[in-house]
Amino acid sequence: MLTRLKKENFPFELVRPHVDKVEAAILEQARSFDPAVEGYVSYVAGSSGKRIRPALVALAAGATGGVQESHLRLGTVLELIHIATLVHDDIMDGAELRRSAPTASARWGNSLAVLLGDALFAHALELSTDFGNALTRKIAHAANDVCTGEIIQTQRRYDLNLSKETYFKIIRMKTGALFACAGELAAALNDCDEDIQARLHGYGDKLGTAYQIYDDVLDLVGDEETVGKTLGTDLEKGKLTLPILNLLEGATEAQRVKLNRLLIQQEPIEVGVLAGIADYQGAIDGAVETACGILANARADLMVLAPSDSLAAMEQVTHYLEARLRKCLH
Repeated sequence: MLTRLKKENFPFELVRPHVDKVEAAILEQARSFDPAVEGYVSYVAGSSGKRIRPALVALAAGATGGVQESHLRLGTVLELIHIATLVHDDIMDGAELRRSAPTASARWGNSLAVLLGDALFAHALELSTDFGNALTRKIAHAANDVCTGEIIQTQRRYDLNLSKETYFKIIRMKTGALFACAGELAAALNDCDEDIQARLHGYGDKLGTAYQIYDDVLDLVGDEETVGKTLGTDLEKGKLTLPILNLLEGATEAQRVKLNRLLIQQEPIEVGVLAGIADYQGAIDGAVETACGILANARADLMVLAPSDSLAAMEQVTHYLEARLRKCLH
């Protein structure tokens, strides 16, 4: 069975000292909340993952002139926004686990979890005002993109007519936006020209898109015990991800009707059932190949940068994710 990208193996060791400072800053921010709220914030902040967005900020900064204190603040802001989205995602998905621990909604109920996510969003955007109007607007725009992507995805649940174009729009907004913001604004804080900012925006957008495809594949073929979070929720909640869209492309009308009936029942759908509908493994393999192609394009965006250890690490990130994706192939 597949596992999610393990923190100790993910190729961000070059910027680990910077990420550790962001980690400390996030916990410090938790203490700035009202004492009645602090414990909740500390809980979700302590169980929210690999800190990919702060690491991308530090790598992009290192590749464009060096990591400054402002980059650490940017990483903190983006990670707080990400944590807020996870709290809300778990409510919508009815997820019980995240990184092997109960989700906020499972532990304290949906009502408190909704407000907790809102508080995290508001706090992150308040912190972003330290960067000045232009960067603050871009951070707010990215946060809005994340929410809009989730709204569109929720709106199109159980919709077998969902196009791949709309699917990619959704995942670029809900996942790619913060990755893109990390790359672009890291370069902006180093006073890079607009072309480099745009290329790093593109790198982050593509990396985030490929990562979301990986996440979508993992939801179908991963092992919940080793991944440490609730899996199999996408189809159960009517989310049509790239593997399922690939499956539908090769399905007959009768097979589409069968899948639609299974979706409407809103019950877990076993892989064996999907395999009986159409070319299930081909659908998985097609999603993997699509993501790998996107990662190749992400590497091309980095060609404008001068050679450095940080640039090499950014390329390594794409190769690492590609290797994880290819483990999905049989």
